[in-house]
Amino acid sequence: MAKRSAKEWAVRLLPLAVIAGLVVVFFALGLNRYLSMEMIREHGLSLQAYAREHYWQALIGFILVYALATASTIPGPVFLTLLGGMMFGPWVGALAQSTGATLGSIVIYLVYRTALGTWLRAKFKADAGIMDRITTGIDRNAFVTLFTLRVIPSVPFVLINAAAGMVAAPLKPYIVATFLGLLPSTTIYTWIGSKLGEMMQAGVRPDLETLVRQFFWPLMGVAFLSLLLPLFIKLWQGRRKRRETAA
Repeated sequence: MAKRSAKEWAVRLLPLAVIAGLVVVFFALGLNRYLSMEMIREHGLSLQAYAREHYWQALIGFILVYALATASTIPGPVFLTLLGGMMFGPWVGALAQSTGATLGSIVIYLVYRTALGTWLRAKFKADAGIMDRITTGIDRNAFVTLFTLRVIPSVPFVLINAAAGMVAAPLKPYIVATFLGLLPSTTIYTWIGSKLGEMMQAGVRPDLETLVRQFFWPLMGVAFLSLLLPLFIKLWQGRRKRRETAA
């Protein structure tokens, strides 16, 4: 394999540097404080009113903001998801969040596909850690692996995007698996967000304690997807493997 020049490496690493720069600027300007319950308490109702009056502008704007938040890997997207439920209701909010997150995921996918993908994959393969397991699974069956990982909220979102880029997973199954896999947990969060909007219209100023107390069972649904679903998937895969071996 031909050795790349410093200029070629600079071009390949530029998208990664831009993302890193966005994260630094985000925290340097203190924008992280807007991705919090405080943001929802202070601006939720006004944004909800704006969405009623300027529906399509608000919807497109929300999708673009969510895409930018996903692409820049900044923390706190759950609060944006709650806000989407407040502004658009649980169903449209979930579709808007999944659309925005999918668009942002495509950016991360392309960054890792064109930047450090090959080198990083070799490194992770040598470490034999979680990234090696993810990339190996994507190699075997891109759609099933990606969909399964997206459904489980506890799997770090950015790791999945990076792993898919490293193995150059086919783009179409990557997009479809990302969009569909996000919908179960996203719908739970946007439903909670819509109920938060109703509470705030009634004069309640919710905090995290209120969130947990009022929406304990829906949050347990997210916990199920995070903790128990991987166990069921592992048991199902083991059972299928035993059947294939016996056959």
